[in-house]
Amino acid sequence: MGGTSTRRYVLAGVVGALGILTGAILLEVLGTIMLALTVAYVLLPVKNWLDRRGLSERLAAVAATLIGFASAIAVFSPIFATLYFRLEEIIAIIEGLPREIPVTVLDETLVIEVAEVQTLVIGYLQDVAVSIASSLPVLAIKFALFVILLFAILLKGDAAGQAAVAPVPREYRDVVYALARRARETLYAIYVLQLATSVATLLIGYPLFWALGYEMAFTLALFAAILQFVPIIGPSLLIAPIVIYHVAAGELAAAVLVGVLGVTLIAWFPDVGIRPRLARRSAGLPGSLYFVGFTGGLFTLGAIGIVVGPLIVAVFVEAVDILADEVNGDADFAELARGETGDSELAFESDTEPETADASDETESTVEELESQVAD
Repeated sequence: MGGTSTRRYVLAGVVGALGILTGAILLEVLGTIMLALTVAYVLLPVKNWLDRRGLSERLAAVAATLIGFASAIAVFSPIFATLYFRLEEIIAIIEGLPREIPVTVLDETLVIEVAEVQTLVIGYLQDVAVSIASSLPVLAIKFALFVILLFAILLKGDAAGQAAVAPVPREYRDVVYALARRARETLYAIYVLQLATSVATLLIGYPLFWALGYEMAFTLALFAAILQFVPIIGPSLLIAPIVIYHVAAGELAAAVLVGVLGVTLIAWFPDVGIRPRLARRSAGLPGSLYFVGFTGGLFTLGAIGIVVGPLIVAVFVEAVDILADEVNGDADFAELARGETGDSELAFESDTEPETADASDETESTVEELESQVAD
């Protein structure tokens, strides 16, 4: 048994080392691989559901892959189309903003220069458009890799999961399953909840901006939908500059109208009306921790960090919860503060042991006295 256990750990170490080496070699496509893994993890229940409905394993994997493919096209194609076809209109709107914004406070007027900000934003948009146009062949190859990996993982996902769990000792597999459940719930929250909330924002924002008379109503609604992936602040990042623009132009009524309707219907209602109805299977990660994972992952890993950052934070929180339950059990904070844990019970038992020993000594001495009396 000892040799078998040692062999298992050695093989696990070899697999881990080869995994690190493989990740280093595939560093340029690591983001695509991570994206395929996370999307496949969310689509595995769909594939299993299709399998139970009578489809063969291969056909179920193909159908689930097509769902993932269509979802990726629906999410990314409007972004690329907007940057390609409407870039000039967006730049024209930014250039049409006032170069100076006067702000009056207590009879003193302060002029805010925004010309440098306009130049930076326009330059950034142009750089993004050029970068996307120049990297289209690479993006096409990565997208093909994404689809192939998605199909392969969906087809052999169960076997891969069994292979990943097999080296783990049985007494620790409940920890693995708990972490896997938290990862699945977190990915569901990131993909399904965020995507549904973004679609709802697009469907609400487009008629709202069109009714308010904006020429680029669909583009603004699309930006609001994309910003739904930014936790906590979300579409407010779009509504606030529009309100500032109307205030700078002296259109106070338009600023109030856009501010009230935009914040209420675009920034607030999807989170309140759509998200709670779908949050039954989500991880329930607090918004503050989700924001930390989102920003940290974005700044550290780039675009894929939007998914990986919150996922790592959620798995870390689950591991901390498991450790706390293992050490403290059902004790609440007040009991821990008073020291009413297993340590105090051990201390109590150790304190009572000398008294028990003294009592046994007294009993033995009494018996010896009785025996001597009987002998006499």
